[in-house]
Amino acid sequence: MKLQGTAWKFGDDVDTDAIIPARYLNTTDPALLAAHCMEDADPDFTKKVRPGDMIIAGKNFGCGSSREHAPISIKAAGVSCVIAASFARIFFRNAFNMGLPILECPEAAAAISTGDVVEVDLDGGIVVNHTRNETYQAQQVPPFMQQLVKAGGLIPYVREQMRQQGR
Repeated sequence: MKLQGTAWKFGDDVDTDAIIPARYLNTTDPALLAAHCMEDADPDFTKKVRPGDMIIAGKNFGCGSSREHAPISIKAAGVSCVIAASFARIFFRNAFNMGLPILECPEAAAAISTGDVVEVDLDGGIVVNHTRNETYQAQQVPPFMQQLVKAGGLIPYVREQMRQQGR
């Protein structure tokens, strides 16, 4: 699966409160969550981001609480992928459960800047920065996690598996 979009760069230790502030946790509506995605880190983010764009971040992206609202808001805002030097473990799992592809690649996270045009090959873990003409190798996404992303998340994946088994 290949993705391409414009990069939006954030720093280290972006916590779930920066991704989706706690004051908006009274809803699970993806559209409402998307409207407030990253607003404490960049108040104009949702006005600037376009479908397919990517978030690039430093280490420990998604630290803090275990709320699923964070990856839901990112995905619903149209972000196609998050590339970071590292992810908080609970965010890592929640992202795939929600069908949001993420890649760990410290080199890409350090080199890519806001506005760069980035292409990602999820199958091979290849990140290409077309603006700088650079290629990076991310940690490959395990096949099962790729299946979750392609299905749209864990729940759609399980539903499809049950349908295929006649349940």
